[in-house]
Amino acid sequence: MDERPLWGVDLGGTKIEGAILDGIETGGARHRLRLPTESALGYRHVIGQIVRLCEQLEAASGLRRPAVLGIGTPGVTDPSTGQLKNSNTTCLNGQRLGEDLSQALGIEVRLANDANCFSLAEATLGAAKGRPVVVGLILGTGVGGGIVVDGRVLNGKHGIAGEWGHNPLRHESTPCYCGRTGCIETVISGPSLERFYAGVSGVGRRLPEIVRLAADNDSHALATLARLREKFGEAIAAVINILDPDAIVIGGGVGNVDTLYAEETRREILRHLFNPVLNTELLRPKLGDSAGVFGAALLAR
Repeated sequence: MDERPLWGVDLGGTKIEGAILDGIETGGARHRLRLPTESALGYRHVIGQIVRLCEQLEAASGLRRPAVLGIGTPGVTDPSTGQLKNSNTTCLNGQRLGEDLSQALGIEVRLANDANCFSLAEATLGAAKGRPVVVGLILGTGVGGGIVVDGRVLNGKHGIAGEWGHNPLRHESTPCYCGRTGCIETVISGPSLERFYAGVSGVGRRLPEIVRLAADNDSHALATLARLREKFGEAIAAVINILDPDAIVIGGGVGNVDTLYAEETRREILRHLFNPVLNTELLRPKLGDSAGVFGAALLAR
């Protein structure tokens, strides 16, 4: 197996992290460096920060930059235009990020969004290693996802494969930033669950505190977790009905909530599943904050 070092960059809203991965078999990072994104200084400054990070990786490792660099991005590249869209780092939107980085670095650049990088890393090196079809979910401030089949990320015709967070849920009507109503993200993201708890209790609390209160049988906290189980079950069953994955890895802050992996949640999924049993594994991620940059490096294979 080819075990050349793989280089990856995780472009975040506040920081840019670069890593040189020893190889797929070892799954370890030889070098990891970070620089601030400083997106307020503009698009060209962000390009310059990525170039500087690669130069620092070269200096630290004694290696020349590779022929191919993988980069995880907020937002996705529209295949029809080559422009980035849907990024919360707004200076990137409408820009030909891949093309401009390739020109600035003098090498081939492969982009994927952060959820796809998370999914690829967990499917290749992490919790779902060895499973043929893997769905990676990000359940946090927002709701996103990625799909990996036989070690390859599915991007899709519009570059939005895996974006399950903007499917609608029945009987839900909360407005979403995307302009629609009742999106999954408006129901089971962390802030949405916190708003639900505040609505039924009259008290604002963060999700970890709500989880602790549920363990003490607080009725409002129990109702919030019951809503999470019910709506997650409905939402993810639609994904399973279409893709029938071997495993689903759940990342993000909401992914830390134990109830997602409980038998009650599996029963909620079964209520909407086109099958009498649920054999798909629901897994916690193993790679932690390494998943983004490791997944980016794996794009370079």
